Amino acid sequence: MREKQKGKGLIRAILLVLAIWGIVYWSNKTLHSPMFEKNPPKITLPNTLYWNLQSPLTIPIEDDSSLKEITAYLSDGTHQVEVLKQNFLKKSDHFEAKIDAPKLGLDLKNGILKLTVSAIDNSKWNFFKGNQARKQAIITIDETKPEVFPLISSYGITKGGAGLAIFKAADKNLEKLTIETNFGKEFKPTPFYKKGYYAVLLAWPITEKRFSAKIVATDKAGNKTRSRLSFFLKNKKYRESTITAKDSFINGKITDLAEDRPEQTKDLTPAQKLDFINATYRDENNAVIKKIATKVDQNVLENFSLQPFYPLKNGKVVASYGDHRYYKYHDKVISEAYHLGIDLASTRRADILSTNPGVVVFANYNGIYGNNLIIYHGLGLYSLFGHCSQINVQKGDIVKAWDVVAQTGATGLALGDHLHFSILIQGIFVRPAEWMDSKWMQTNITDVIEGAKKMIDK
Repeated sequence: MREKQKGKGLIRAILLVLAIWGIVYWSNKTLHSPMFEKNPPKITLPNTLYWNLQSPLTIPIEDDSSLKEITAYLSDGTHQVEVLKQNFLKKSDHFEAKIDAPKLGLDLKNGILKLTVSAIDNSKWNFFKGNQARKQAIITIDETKPEVFPLISSYGITKGGAGLAIFKAADKNLEKLTIETNFGKEFKPTPFYKKGYYAVLLAWPITEKRFSAKIVATDKAGNKTRSRLSFFLKNKKYRESTITAKDSFINGKITDLAEDRPEQTKDLTPAQKLDFINATYRDENNAVIKKIATKVDQNVLENFSLQPFYPLKNGKVVASYGDHRYYKYHDKVISEAYHLGIDLASTRRADILSTNPGVVVFANYNGIYGNNLIIYHGLGLYSLFGHCSQINVQKGDIVKAWDVVAQTGATGLALGDHLHFSILIQGIFVRPAEWMDSKWMQTNITDVIEGAKKMIDK
């Protein structure tokens, strides 16, 4: 009898071990499946929001498996209104909840609401109830558009040239302020003189037929104000020229520059090599310049007193800005490019002067520009010096007016010793002639700044 009981006990023990092993095996295999995942849905909702009540609030919600139900409530502190209830009949692991302002049921006069969003997934975890997430946000209602008022600007702007505008922009929840143009470029304004006022230098690219610019102010609630800046537009025609490329030029300078990109140029014909250096490589070099010269400091601007740029004493202009050059090889046009500066020449290794104070932002080799120096002068304005034989400063140096910063040379795509001089505004090349003309600078820059101060101080 005892032996039978012992036998039954042993069988029970074996069955119990097998049962435990089966449960462990089933748990490891099943509970780690997507059906039993443990992660709650992710609700992307900041703690505070601004809302103009016009556009719906968009709240992304994600889950590792699939969403089952989403609900959202708005409360004014006294009343609560359900503003969203979404059940998912089809499997979905991502959803963008759209919350519209309720027309009834809430008191919006206080300007503050509380939003509560809950989400449940289809997981069988938590005794088949699924994982749940809940998030809240405090909403500030703001239905007022930013105030924008153009104050004063340069009278005109010339194709390929620059202009200055000063304006007022105010909003307690201001988030973004920019100048939008018809050609896709956004210019960043600089704080000017007193709180709420801004100044911006604008550029009309030589390649664009038209120019228009608008101040665009956007607050945190999405309210947006646009105001057009007025300039008298002056069209200007620039010179076109055809350059015949000789074999000596291609086998010399072009081949030397091609060695900067051996993998891309080793199998090219002479004509293809010319086009690569003049077009593709030029674009790469200009991209380096534009990336550096796009930045604008946000220090408050009170004065912008610059002298006319005069980088090379007794320098003679040997090539003008805006020249649209077509390159021929064996009587066929191979490539084209715009000359985005002026070329000045005097004597070999002549001193290059900074003319105006600034900070060195680039001092390095840059392809067709050779040894290339760029100095920042504030308000998004940069001066550029190319083909230098030697650069006497380095990135980060502060230069004073009339410092000798480099010497002329023939590095890069240059056949003789000279200086390539450019002016850029927020990455756009503009006419150096304007910034070398004391009368233009007085009328379009200095007088505008002084006039704005008088208007603000009234």
